[in-house]
Amino acid sequence: MPATLIPGSWVKSRKSEANGTCIEALQLPNGRVALRNSTHPSGPALVFTAAEMDAFLDGAKNGEFDAFVAYNPRS
Repeated sequence: MPATLIPGSWVKSRKSEANGTCIEALQLPNGRVALRNSTHPSGPALVFTAAEMDAFLDGAKNGEFDAFVAYNPRS
């Protein structure tokens, strides 16, 4: 779905880099969440159910995706 078709205030992480390299999120009705690339705000958005977001965030909090992130000693 084009992100421009989804009205609302997108939220970007405080850890976002100065050049805007980040993912933005938007809370939708019924607990759904839309995600988009902040460097392409008019590009596509992915929409997830509340259960899908819960499962992803739980995995992220438990380190299940840590291998996907390059080591950065400044983090």
